[in-house]
Formats: sequence, structure tokens, C-alpha cells
Amino acid sequence: MLSTQPCLTMREAGLRVQPNLNRYTVAGIVQTFQRENRTERLPVGGGRERLLSPEQETEIVNMVLQNNAITLRQLRRNIIENNYVFQNVPSVSISTVDRVLRKHQLRMKQIYRVPFSRNSDRVKELRHNYVQRILDMEVAAQEHKLIFIDEAGLNLAKHRRRGRNYIGQRAIIEEPGQRGGNITMCAAIGINGVIHQHANLGPYTVILHSS
Repeated sequence: MLSTQPCLTMREAGLRVQPNLNRYTVAGIVQTFQRENRTERLPVGGGRERLLSPEQETEIVNMVLQNNAITLRQLRRNIIENNYVFQNVPSVSISTVDRVLRKHQLRMKQIYRVPFSRNSDRVKELRHNYVQRILDMEVAAQEHKLIFIDEAGLNLAKHRRRGRNYIGQRAIIEEPGQRGGNITMCAAIGINGVIHQHANLGPYTVILHSS
């Protein structure tokens, strides 16, 4: 607060606050205080009021947790169309939505695809029954030998997708002009190692008969 004692000029009063404070600036401040009949500074204010409440921010986070692939535009549309939770929000910007997600430690990540049927109750029950069947075989009087069969496809023309070279030059590798056919490799593995293996040009279907 500036001192306005009669023994001080505007310039002297300004020097007590800041060395380079202009006397015209000091006079304007004094006039403002006299006009508003106060001697203290006004509390710090300004800025816009908060657009989203903590409950509304939590609802936005829940939208992302329910659908990790949802975009910022889709979130904004859901907020505007939801007249129950966001009834006081007629419009919201994408940057505001992004700011809310960053505030709650939500970041952009590479999507990890998981088949939805893998975690269904039916599949979980089948996995449980399979494990129980294997355990029953282990303790059965008759000895059982487990054989695991699996297949994988490949192509001899496959190559790395990323490489290195000098800046400004492409990373180049040589490859045949024709890609060639796909090769399917199938193998059976037991407790002592590989029992049988077979490679086939193109896909094939294996039908297992259990007795």
C-alpha cells in the first residue's frame, strides 16, 4: 500500500514502493483508493468459474474406463448430450476434456486387443473344467501321456518393418520380387520333446479324434 503522508511527494511515495515507479502512476493509484474510499488492496480475483464439478470429472473418467478407445470428440458429444449429469454444461471444448483426463492421470496408449469371448463366463468355466480334467489325469491309476499340438503360419519373404540408416536416407533391404506362398508349420510336443513336425504350403485343418 502506498503512503500518502503530506510530507511526501508523489515521486517520493513511489520510490518507497519501487525505484522506477512513475509519479503519474502513483497519482492514479491514489485517486483510485480515494474514489473507492479504501486503504487496502482488493482480494485477488479474475478468471472463469470452474466449468466441471468433481463429480462430472469423475463421470468423464468413467466413460474412458468403460471404453478405452473412446476419442475426445466422442467424449465431448457424450457430455453435451447427457442432460442428467452435465445439465449445466451446454458446450465444452476438446482441450478442456483433454485437460480433465490429464489431471486424472489418463494418457494416450497403444490399444491392446483382447477377444471379448476370452473373459466370458462360459469360456472361464471351460478353462476351469479343462484344468480339473488334467489334474484328475495326474492322480488317476492309469498313466496318461500329454501331447501338445500347435501350428503357426509364416512366410519366407517376411522382413523387419523398421531399420536404421543415416538421416535423410532410407533404410533399404533386398527382397524377392514375389512374396511367395504362406507356409504352415505344425508340431506335436510331449514330455520328451518334439514327437512329430510337419510343414505344409498353405493352410490346413487338423481334425483330432479322441477315444
